Amino acid sequence: MRFMIIRKADTETEAGVMPGPELIADMTRFHEEAAKAGIVVAGSGLWPSSRGAKVKFNNGKPTVVDGPFAEAKELIAGYTLIEVPSREAAIDWVKQWPKLDGQGNVEIEIRQLYTEEDFGEAYTETMASNDAARRALGTPG
Repeated sequence: MRFMIIRKADTETEAGVMPGPELIADMTRFHEEAAKAGIVVAGSGLWPSSRGAKVKFNNGKPTVVDGPFAEAKELIAGYTLIEVPSREAAIDWVKQWPKLDGQGNVEIEIRQLYTEEDFGEAYTETMASNDAARRALGTPG
């Protein structure tokens, strides 16, 4: 099962405050331990929303809205994708999150990713073949 660990934004991440050396070391240790366990798929921190944009669609017509965005608590500061056997295993990993992050006051959301099987008959043989070809090339799909 794949899960996305979502580090919620806060006033510091939205202000572009970079972590200090001790937090960087703790985050590196966390991710290295997860990598040694063979569960890390991907992950990264994100720039503040002031450097981002949203594309909103109304009746199919796109409108671009430049950041920053108002509600920091609804934004994402970073993510890690992991593959573990269960939701409980994902929670156990997140419980080991570095204590220094957010001065010990951080919100982490855990969300399971859909698999092809979850889509049932809507996921066709052609789609499966195309996805397999993209994976073989190392291209996200």
